[in-house]
Amino acid sequence: MFQYRQVLVRMRQGDSDRDIARSRLMGRRKAAALRRVVQARGWLDPATPLPDDAALAAVLGTPARAPTCVSTLEPLRPLIAAWFAERVQATTIHAALVERHGFKGSYSAVRRFVRALAAAQPAQCTTTRLDFAPAEAAQVDFGAGPRIVDVTTGETFKTWVFVMTLCWSRHQYAEVVRDQTVATWLACHRRAFEWFGGVPARLIIDNPKCAITRACHTDPAVQRAYAACAEGYGFKIDACPPRDPQKKGIVESGVKYLKRAWMPLRSFRDLADANRQLHDWLLASAGTRCHGTTRCQPLERFTTTERGLLGRLPDVPPELATWASVVVHRDAHVQFDRALYSVPFRLMSQTLWLRATASAVQIYRDTELVATHVRTAPGQRATVRDHLPPDALAWSMADPQHCLRESERIGPHCHALITRLFADRVLDHLRAAQGVIRLERTHGAARLDAACQRALAFDDPRYRTVKTILAKGLELAPIGQSFDRLANTYTTGGRFTRGTHRIH
Repeated sequence: MFQYRQVLVRMRQGDSDRDIARSRLMGRRKAAALRRVVQARGWLDPATPLPDDAALAAVLGTPARAPTCVSTLEPLRPLIAAWFAERVQATTIHAALVERHGFKGSYSAVRRFVRALAAAQPAQCTTTRLDFAPAEAAQVDFGAGPRIVDVTTGETFKTWVFVMTLCWSRHQYAEVVRDQTVATWLACHRRAFEWFGGVPARLIIDNPKCAITRACHTDPAVQRAYAACAEGYGFKIDACPPRDPQKKGIVESGVKYLKRAWMPLRSFRDLADANRQLHDWLLASAGTRCHGTTRCQPLERFTTTERGLLGRLPDVPPELATWASVVVHRDAHVQFDRALYSVPFRLMSQTLWLRATASAVQIYRDTELVATHVRTAPGQRATVRDHLPPDALAWSMADPQHCLRESERIGPHCHALITRLFADRVLDHLRAAQGVIRLERTHGAARLDAACQRALAFDDPRYRTVKTILAKGLELAPIGQSFDRLANTYTTGGRFTRGTHRIH
C-alpha cells in the first residue's frame, strides 16, 4: 500500500506513466492500469483527499491465490492429522502410508504435508519476560563443570558448577564442586551470601533432590535441611514447575556464558585452583562486561544499587545441618553417609529423623532426642553400649579377660578349667567359657567350682561335662566312686552283659 500511495501522489502531481517507470516505482503497464482504476474513483483530483490505506487495500489489494497444485496426500488428511496430533514423527507416518495404504510418493511429500499441518496449529503458549526489582530475587542452578586432574594425586574427577545470579544486576557467584549433595548445596548458599554481603528476598531454583523432595506445580515439598537454611537466612524458596527451566532463564544463560567464556582453554591443578581462577574471572571479566540484556556492567549495578538493598546477614550464621529419614536395623544402628550410629534397641525397625552437622549426629523420634554421636568417617561405627539389647551387651562385655576374672572369683578349679579352654590352639571356646560362668546363676559358686574340679579330674574340661555333672549332682561324689557305679551298671543284669572279670 505504501508503494501504491507513492504512485498515486506522483499521478496527482502530473507525472506521466513514463516518469513513474523511470523512477523505478512501478512499470508503465502496471502504472497505466492503476491510473484507470484510481481515475474512475476520482482519486486523481488534487482537491479530494487521499484515500487511507484501508480504502486502497479494498480496491487494489489482490486476493490470495489458490494453490496451484494439490498434494497427493490430501485424501488421507484426516488420518495423517490424527497421527500428527499423537506426535507420530514424519518418517513413521511415511512408512505406515507405504505399508498400509500403498503410498507411492516420497518422504519429502509427507514432510511438506506435516509442516503445513504444524503451521496451521495455533500457538501452544506465549512467554512473558519477567522484570525484577533490585535485591528482589536470585536464581540458582547447577551446571556441568570441567574434568580436573589433581597434579598431586593424579586423580581425575568430574565436577559441577554451582551458580547463583542476582536477577536485577546479573552479578553472580559461582563455585566448582565435586557433588550435588545437601551439604554441598547448603555450604554453597552460605558462601554465596557472604560473597554478595547480603541475602536476596527470594531464590528461584530448579527441583534438585538436594532442595526439593517432591516436585509439583503447586505444592512442592522442600528438603527439611533447606527449609531450615531458608528460615535461618530469611529468604523464600521459589521452586520452578517441573520440566520448565525457562522460569529461571537468567541463571541458565549465566551457566552457558560461564561454560563458553571461562571453561575453555584453561587448566587446573586441583579443585582449589579452579575456584581461585573462577572467582578472579567473575570479578575481572564477567563482572565488568557489558551485559547483553541490561547493557550495563553487572558489578557496577551491584555495587552502586543492589548491594545496599540486600537482606542483612545474621550476626550468628545458622548451623547448616542435613536431615535424613533413617530406619533402625536389626543391630540397633542406623546408616547415614556410609557410617553407622547406634540407637536404643527398643526402636528397632522404626523410622527416625537424623540431623547431621559437620561435627555431630542427632537422632530423633518425632521430637524426642534418642541418640547423639560424634560424626564419624564413612565405614566407621559409633556405638553406645547402653543402646544394645541385654543379650548382645552381655556377649560384647564377656570377653576372655572378663571370663578369667569371673572364674578366679568363683574358685581355683573354675579358673583352671577356663584357662584350659582358652589354651586350645584350634577352637575358640569363648562361648563355652561364658556358658560355664553363667552356670553360677543357677547352681552357685561352690557347686560350680566342685563340678569344674571333677571335670578336670577326668580330663574333660568342657561346658557340657560341667553342666551334666551339676544336673546329676555328681560334683560332691568321691572321684573313685564313678568307676564303681560304672561297674554296677554292667553287672546288674542284662541278657547280653558280661562280667567285669572279663573286661581287659
